[in-house]
Amino acid sequence: MSTDIVSRARAGDKQAFAQLYLQQKDKLFRYAYFKLGNVQDAQDAVSDCVAEAYAGIPRLKNEDAFSSWLFKILYRQCCAILAENSRRMEQERFESIREPAVSDTHLAPELEEALAILSEEDRDIVLLSVVAGYKTREIAEMMHLNHATVRTRLSRALAKMKRFLE
Repeated sequence: MSTDIVSRARAGDKQAFAQLYLQQKDKLFRYAYFKLGNVQDAQDAVSDCVAEAYAGIPRLKNEDAFSSWLFKILYRQCCAILAENSRRMEQERFESIREPAVSDTHLAPELEEALAILSEEDRDIVLLSVVAGYKTREIAEMMHLNHATVRTRLSRALAKMKRFLE
């Protein structure tokens, strides 16, 4: 990713920002989809992420860190959507208005089950690594964890999923 494009976007160049978005959109959506489990929530998270990034790009301090900065924003958006969904589901269960919604994800049931056995933080580490393609150092920075911790947790989570799937 060219720091020249990021510099232009920071200066208010809408075309430069659009170019940055086009470079990242598939990775953003894949991460959000696997984290949230459905297309609509993933689209909402990416849309909110891009709007926040567009408004905040003038404050970006390190142009080389644009991609990880963008994923930090997306990570927060996904967490907010998960929290809202959790509150909504709890309210619905409490009110007993309707039956629990059927999952509309398109993941293989085995993969969904394998991801479900992980803690939320381990699931995030796996998704950021496998789906979004980030290195453990980048994930550690995004999640405010030690690099060695992320590397160990990724290895253990993948091994746990493998054992589950066998």
